Amino acid sequence: MRFTKDHEWIKVEGDIATIGITEYAADALGELVFVELPKLGNVYKKHDAFAVVESSKSASDVYIPVTGEVIAINESLTSSPELINQSSYQDGWIAKVKVSNSSDLDDTMDEASYKKLLQDK
Repeated sequence: MRFTKDHEWIKVEGDIATIGITEYAADALGELVFVELPKLGNVYKKHDAFAVVESSKSASDVYIPVTGEVIAINESLTSSPELINQSSYQDGWIAKVKVSNSSDLDDTMDEASYKKLLQDK
């Protein structure tokens, strides 16, 4: 699993990436009440806002860490956005994307680097 400075996580298997927001981001937002999912079939460029997560505190864009086409969305989040709070890295994934260019991952962090980023805040 890889992480971004904007608190997204990405897990790549072959050319398919599963993307969500980190536990840190979910905790900072508080209990989520709404998730605007990306559209199936849409192609997003690296760093595009492709989803929105909303809590009673605020709304936040979710940025895609790679260029690719959305091939699956987690429709469970439509009725149960709190899955992101309860299980950020498993049941709370947002979308699966067919990655166009694996070098997009070059500026993501491993878990140790991400934890250091959080400690330095």
